[in-house]
Amino acid sequence: MNKRRILLVMIEPPLPFGNAAARWFYVLLKGLAARGHSVTAFASCSRAEDLEPARALFSPPEYDLRCYPCRERRNLVSKWQTLRQPYSYLLPEALCRDLAAELARGFDVLHLEQLWSGWAGLKYPAKAVLNIHYLFSVDLAEAEKRSVADWLRFQRTVWAERQLIRKYPHICTLTPPLTEAVHKINPSAQVYTVPLALDLALYPFGERADKMRDPVVSLIGSFHWQPSYAAGVRLLTRLWPEILRRVPGARLHMVGRGARRVFGRYESLPGVAIFEDVPDARPYFAGSDVLLYAPPRGSGMKVKVLEAFALGTPVVTTATGAEGIPALDGVHASIGEEDEELVGRTVALLNNPEARRRQGQAARRLLETRLNDRNSLDQLEAIYERL
Repeated sequence: MNKRRILLVMIEPPLPFGNAAARWFYVLLKGLAARGHSVTAFASCSRAEDLEPARALFSPPEYDLRCYPCRERRNLVSKWQTLRQPYSYLLPEALCRDLAAELARGFDVLHLEQLWSGWAGLKYPAKAVLNIHYLFSVDLAEAEKRSVADWLRFQRTVWAERQLIRKYPHICTLTPPLTEAVHKINPSAQVYTVPLALDLALYPFGERADKMRDPVVSLIGSFHWQPSYAAGVRLLTRLWPEILRRVPGARLHMVGRGARRVFGRYESLPGVAIFEDVPDARPYFAGSDVLLYAPPRGSGMKVKVLEAFALGTPVVTTATGAEGIPALDGVHASIGEEDEELVGRTVALLNNPEARRRQGQAARRLLETRLNDRNSLDQLEAIYERL
């Protein structure tokens, strides 16, 4: 395709082992530059410690990545701006100023990653692509609202989500259900489904030797996010006690951001261990016999499931957990909805090393053949051609 001048806006820096979105941003920026496009990337950084690693990975002259520390501004003008445009504080003033200068110089594509980056492109909707990773109206619908302020914040978030989606004529989502939901909000938009992908070179796949140890079930994720939190509560309170009864000696590892803060009260349960804010989750995937992730509700692709697939860790999940992944039940993953079904699938895998091996191999092949970075970037370039 024609090489294009692309301005890329991200609300987290592109890091291979950052948060879920950052892993896709890493693939996206690296891939677009490798294909010869002229990319100037702008990244807001909520964690100061992420600034230098991102700059080191994407240094000049090969890349033009500009990172900006993000802090919620608390003066009256900023509060008024946040009221008018919720979560616009995620785009620092310096980022917006530098982006405006590049927009004025001329560009072919303004690529906006995640919903709130949409505040940066309101003057250029015809040449913009807004990529929606999930919908707050879905993911937070069942989150506990403990006060009137919580309820008002949720309503304001949903209002802003709908307003931004209605501003853009070209929108990407990660999954067919998201595409359908976004199209209902903005029927006049062209809405495309482009799944995210991981850099599989960072996830070496090796045959797992049968280990003489107690079997391990794990849940790995960012537990401040409602779907992962709900999946964790379900696992700890409803699924794990029965799994342990059927497989005495099994262990449960809860791994990820906020794990102890939200699940610390369950750490005294038999077999449960909590590992919070680990620098690299890959060893925990590799040390797991089953990843059990059973969210009752959620939207978009679940990076924890993709990572398990990449490393050959067998997955038991719900249809929500497998959203956007063309996984066949019993082949690439074990997919169920009811507690008894999820427990039974998990126990069956724990007791059958050969079934775990087959499922792990099939899941890895699915990523290599269907959900790879080449396919996702090809689809994005086809969308750029339509602008």
